[in-house]
Amino acid sequence: MTANAPTLMGGARRLKDLLVRGELLAAPGAPDCMTARMVERAGFGAVYMTGLGATALRLGQPDLGLMTQTEMADHARAMVRAVQIPVIADADTGYGGPLNVRRTVEEYAQAGVAALHLEDQESPKRCGQLAGVRIVPRCDAELRIAAAVAARAEIGADMIIIGRTDALQSEGIESAIDRARRYRDIGADLAFVDGVKTRSEVEGIAAGLDGPKVVSLVDGTDAAQLTRAELAEMGFSIVLYAVTTLFAAGAAIREALAHLSDAGTPDGLVGQMSYAEFCDVVDLGRFQAFAKTHETEDHP
Repeated sequence: MTANAPTLMGGARRLKDLLVRGELLAAPGAPDCMTARMVERAGFGAVYMTGLGATALRLGQPDLGLMTQTEMADHARAMVRAVQIPVIADADTGYGGPLNVRRTVEEYAQAGVAALHLEDQESPKRCGQLAGVRIVPRCDAELRIAAAVAARAEIGADMIIIGRTDALQSEGIESAIDRARRYRDIGADLAFVDGVKTRSEVEGIAAGLDGPKVVSLVDGTDAAQLTRAELAEMGFSIVLYAVTTLFAAGAAIREALAHLSDAGTPDGLVGQMSYAEFCDVVDLGRFQAFAKTHETEDHP
């Protein structure tokens, strides 16, 4: 097994060890494996496989429920193999009924995912920051979480389950908090109210929702101005920065292409990663060393 090969339980156990410390865990989003490796090298304790980023990178399309369960599981599996830190993965709505949720839990656990979150949107879902998010009745959402918890127990997985609600937009903060609390009561390990845009919403969730909880901050919103120290003081366990690397990469690519178009040459482009730096990120030396050790030497 290689240094980056996934194990069924390892990521979840490492993530639980981090959470037991009681410190806020920051997990930047990564749309692809190279970005995940850069998150790891930057010293973060976990990486978030964002559905928005995965859809953008694999399909070049918006986060409107277009990625299938198998595509998302394959994407997660590749990311787990690419890094040693735990991978927290978006599992959307579970991709169907109870049996689909069961399969999602099984596929993600076998991929080595440390934690997944399931949301209470209708299918097809959409990005939680978009207007018009529609959620399923509370009883249906509870059954979804219960199915995930039961599936985890049945297959003997150790993966963390995060119960996510998108009710903030349509039902208000009190209903969203009630839903998140209920999902945790059913067996979810952490509660997650998504779609926050303002500091006051984050503060309200922190005050109304006790126990382990997750917050996701989206660049450009008022909520994103909150510091990790402030979030820790509020009692959050995990903060996700879902789009920071995706938006930064998009801006850098746009700038590089504009320069190439205008100048007719890449020469003079500022801020590019060097080829040596790129080789370091993808761990070229380790692969070359392995090949050198095991390849047959040429003889005259």
